[in-house]
Amino acid sequence: MNALIIFTLLLLLMMTGMPISIALGLTVLTFLFTMTSVPIESVALKLFTGIEKFEIMAIPFFILAGNFLTHGGVARRMINFAVSMVGHWHGGLALAGVLACALFAAVSGSSPATVVAIGSIILPAMVKQGYPKGFGAGVITTSGALGILIPPSIVMVMYSVSTNTSVGKLFMAGVIPGLLLAFFLGLTTWYLARKHNYPRMKKATWTERLVAFRKSAWGLSLIVIVMGGIYSGMFTPTEAAAVAAVYAFIIAVFVYKDMSLKMVPKVLIDSAAMSAMLLYIITNAVLFSFLMTSESIPQVMAGWILDSGFGMISFLLVVNILLLLAGNVTEPSSIVLIMAPILYPVAMKLGIDPVHFGIIMVVNMEVGMCHPPVGLNLYVASGITKMGITELTVAVLPWLFTMLGFLLLVTYVPIISTWLPDLIYN
Repeated sequence: MNALIIFTLLLLLMMTGMPISIALGLTVLTFLFTMTSVPIESVALKLFTGIEKFEIMAIPFFILAGNFLTHGGVARRMINFAVSMVGHWHGGLALAGVLACALFAAVSGSSPATVVAIGSIILPAMVKQGYPKGFGAGVITTSGALGILIPPSIVMVMYSVSTNTSVGKLFMAGVIPGLLLAFFLGLTTWYLARKHNYPRMKKATWTERLVAFRKSAWGLSLIVIVMGGIYSGMFTPTEAAAVAAVYAFIIAVFVYKDMSLKMVPKVLIDSAAMSAMLLYIITNAVLFSFLMTSESIPQVMAGWILDSGFGMISFLLVVNILLLLAGNVTEPSSIVLIMAPILYPVAMKLGIDPVHFGIIMVVNMEVGMCHPPVGLNLYVASGITKMGITELTVAVLPWLFTMLGFLLLVTYVPIISTWLPDLIYN
């Protein structure tokens, strides 16, 4: 009964158009002060202790690194390198967009940042070459979602904070699924381009490829620094985020020189604003999780699911449906912070690997970013292409179906997610 009251109140507040963070906070405070005897001091204490975790510090640093890279010419050089490698295939420029998104995802940790950085450069070039605008928008909208699956990933840090799962293991777990999804999206792009006979580019010589690689090497080396540093044990994911931010600043301002020192304060302010928004959501989500735990809702839900005879297969199917529906009404960070503390205990009782469960949640979030009404990538792509959301939704459908197929694969073949972290950490 209490669970019904809590979720009804949350839904009513969200339906007023209130930001999710405020809706979460108000739901918790209203329920605690009217239906329980929890002292107000414990709420204040939880607000402060909720964001004490060291892993949370990774979020502002990865946001800052992503903003430096977006404005610092790294994306353009990555696109040039990708074009030199796959531009001569059917739909070459579109395939280069998929590859460039995968590369940029591995240094930014954010899907919208990937769509902006790659899309704003490659989409006008595709239209100029004769590709339909919808085709280009479909490629970049969905490939940009790789930003939260290929590590480093801000959403993975959120899941780690919610469930106390190792960030390092999650980052390693995202590598193979990320590369696999990039391959499937590229295959869909190639098939459609071949079917409609879209333009191909002249094959680059090995000298041209080497030059393109050398120019993009400073940006690409960030992948090696972040993942290599975590993998070798030189630094934690949080320290890796700080190193990434400093390195991104140096290559954007002093190496590539595409960003002047005058632009740095604006990047810092934009990053601080985005970080503050996410930290505020985290704080209220921690309060919501505290309310769930104090009312024993996850434990009751776990007991009900186990008593109802739900097995691992049926539970994971229900989780996917639930998360895809949640993706219709709110954005990934909020979904992970609300749903993970509720679903995670049930998953553990059913014997599901916590890292595998994290990857399932992240892939669901990717799909949610590419469909209306609140798909962030759709709105970012709409801003770049000047296309309507309905038109864009139709454009992304072939890749969206590919992503749904991949979601089923990653859900029921856990070794895709667990093989690499088990190899490294065991």
